[in-house]
Amino acid sequence: MSKQSLPEDFFWGNSTSSMQTEGAVHEGGKGPSVYDTYRNNDGTSVWDNAIDEYHRYQEDLDLMAKQGINCYRFQISWSRVNPTGDGDFNQEGIDFYSHLIDELLKRQIEPMICLYHFDMPLALAKKYNGFLSRHVVDAFVRYGKKMIDLFGDRVKYWLTFNEQNLYFMPGAYKIAGCIKGEETLTGIYQISHYVMLAHARIANYLHKNTTCQIGGMLAYSEVYPVSSIPQDIQCARQIDEFLNKNLLDVFVYGHYSNEVVAFVKNHHLKLDVLAADLDEISNTRSDYFAFSYYQSATISSSLVPAEAAPNYYLTYGGKENPFLPVNEWGWSIDPSGFRDILTKTYNQYQIPLFPVENGIGLREEYSGSEIIDDQRIAYHREHLKALKKAMLVDGVPIIGYLVWGLIDIPSSSGNIDKRYGMVYVSHTDRKSSNLKRIPKKSYWWFQKAIKTNGDNLD
Repeated sequence: MSKQSLPEDFFWGNSTSSMQTEGAVHEGGKGPSVYDTYRNNDGTSVWDNAIDEYHRYQEDLDLMAKQGINCYRFQISWSRVNPTGDGDFNQEGIDFYSHLIDELLKRQIEPMICLYHFDMPLALAKKYNGFLSRHVVDAFVRYGKKMIDLFGDRVKYWLTFNEQNLYFMPGAYKIAGCIKGEETLTGIYQISHYVMLAHARIANYLHKNTTCQIGGMLAYSEVYPVSSIPQDIQCARQIDEFLNKNLLDVFVYGHYSNEVVAFVKNHHLKLDVLAADLDEISNTRSDYFAFSYYQSATISSSLVPAEAAPNYYLTYGGKENPFLPVNEWGWSIDPSGFRDILTKTYNQYQIPLFPVENGIGLREEYSGSEIIDDQRIAYHREHLKALKKAMLVDGVPIIGYLVWGLIDIPSSSGNIDKRYGMVYVSHTDRKSSNLKRIPKKSYWWFQKAIKTNGDNLD
């Protein structure tokens, strides 16, 4: 590798989730997930069809192959392969993913599996209230082990939970399938522990029984103090410790952050944490650290109540950074924060880094001519430059760069007008016309970037 070149085995790829792509919610023996219950005011749902990946995946894999993509991170829908979450497995659902994997390998695209991306099987949500229940941990581990047994011979790279630190933040109940009761701080801490226990059990099983690789994944946002006031700096540090390093400590060292453990003790949070849980967690290790990165944040301590837990600091004190551009939804564009996360994380934890989601949401309409999405090109160009600096200047081993996403899909909130893709899909929030795939200008730009292995980003 020359001084300015990425390694020849660098992964260029795309990430998706099942509920945002597949559709076909009533086909193939799939059971309902909590996402299948979300409806618009008029009773319609973008999730029923999404972008119809279930029927169109061959077309979309061809678009990936044509672009030069060599890695695809997709999610298995738990309720597609096990309709109730803890009952009999569904062979038709298993066959769908088996065929998908074979078609990826046929195109020389490395598959990467994520086991859970917010879409709890509805039966588990109704009966057990999602990841507030230890039974759901057992059900998830059973499902995860089955997928490893089925696909571990063909899939080398694995993730358990998408953006696992979100289970330690406000909103954790929704993504954890907890549909009963009001969200509490104790509940968030309990969910976070159960999710980590599930991750540890899956990771330990995978390492014991296969030669596959697995890592934890976070939604990592750089958080800056709004000023040099010491309390602003302290708040920013605590956010990083609680929301990021607490999990990274487990992924790499096998234990929770000392500061977080002290917080639980000092605030008398009554949690179901068994000695056997901590023993399982202590045996956890990661082959890489995966994360999504979209934006940075800024924290003002003056807006944070004195009694607030660090988990809630950004809810109270998050402010827009006046020194950074933002998109229409107020998400800042900060490639320097991307580099800083890559470099500081490797400096401390010394395992390879794998950014598996990076992208920008824009509002776009197709009028018969190519969509000129120069803002998206600029976003990816500058983030790739930052990645190259982290790798080639700072010495960080980076496995690859996966975009979110190649093809327009509904955002996790169901907003189709917020488009991340390099391929336009003729779909609106209220109408799914023919779902035709139409490459944007960025598709061809990224094709060139891949072909030159990142040497040509112009």
